[in-house]
Amino acid sequence: MIYFDNSATTKPYDEVLDTYTKVATEYFGNPSSLHPLGKISERILTQAREKSAELLNVSPKEIVFTSGGTEGNNLAIKGAARQNKGRGNHLITSTVEHASTLEAFRQLEQEGFDVTYLPVDSEGKVSINQVEQAMTKDTILVSLNHVNNEIGSIQPIEEIGQLLEHFPKCLFHVDHVQGIGKVPLDFYRSKIDLCTISAHKIHGLKGTGILFRRNSVLLNPLFSGGSQEGKFRAGTENVPGSVAMVKALRLTLDNFKQSVQNLETINSWLETECREIEGVFINSPKNRAPHILNMSIPGLKPEVVVQALGEKDIYVSTKSACSSKHAEPSHVLKGIGLSDERAESGIRLSFSYGNTLDEAKEFVEVFSKVVRSIKKVVEDREV
Repeated sequence: MIYFDNSATTKPYDEVLDTYTKVATEYFGNPSSLHPLGKISERILTQAREKSAELLNVSPKEIVFTSGGTEGNNLAIKGAARQNKGRGNHLITSTVEHASTLEAFRQLEQEGFDVTYLPVDSEGKVSINQVEQAMTKDTILVSLNHVNNEIGSIQPIEEIGQLLEHFPKCLFHVDHVQGIGKVPLDFYRSKIDLCTISAHKIHGLKGTGILFRRNSVLLNPLFSGGSQEGKFRAGTENVPGSVAMVKALRLTLDNFKQSVQNLETINSWLETECREIEGVFINSPKNRAPHILNMSIPGLKPEVVVQALGEKDIYVSTKSACSSKHAEPSHVLKGIGLSDERAESGIRLSFSYGNTLDEAKEFVEVFSKVVRSIKKVVEDREV
């Protein structure tokens, strides 16, 4: 099997599964319980919080365990906007965000907030000048993804964060789901107030995530209930999931130090080879995250290509997994100025540290044959 759909989800590390199983079976007590088993679970959760903070170079008090990227984005965006609506009602994001961000902003618009959606350039990036020009006296939140989940473009987060330092009323949220473990980001130096991470993108388990919340930042909770997670996220804590996620984070950061160059080599080699296949166009910018490569085959339905590759035990995707079942053109590819034909025929390859150059070579061999075969079928039908 060749799995090139790691931006959708990753295969959990064996060590992560072992950790989850051990904690779930031996330390299953509710961390809020007063008996010894509950106290042990509470201590384990505290240790996980401390370790995740150490890995992210933040304070343990700034770690909020969540169910993943969608909840993290919703809690950050809605929580910040609703908490600070007395200070202003203007919010800023971009046109190429993940659905969990865009839908959160659309809901806030229905609540009366004014949202500016910044367009991006041909590389999928916003500029510092754009952000500065969009700022008003009522701006209370800017939210941007660090690494785009479809084309791999990298936003100038540190520069934007330093700009926003001059606007003390405005909070800065970053969706770091695709960047964590692949493109380094210093939360403090980038002046980030809120930052979202999801475990299943880094070989952890689905249903676990982290929201970094700078100490001074208050949020309006999404859930009503108990006082867990500093009263920002009610509900019985997922102790085994959180501990396993921290294990995945540590292993992924270790792999980054050892293997990111290999990831860049695979990505660059595939770009060069796929450009040589007739009818294939590369959509990702030259300067991109090391694990994402997006391309289009105008005239071919991407879902047909994906299924044909799947029959060969090769797995890729069309666009963001949560949007892949919708037939309309990719809003990201449209956002960078591509035609409908290019935007509706996108294919995304996404890699992990477990992938190899040999897999890439096998992919190109099979992919080129699949493209030729499907093109011939289409041409024969048109005759």
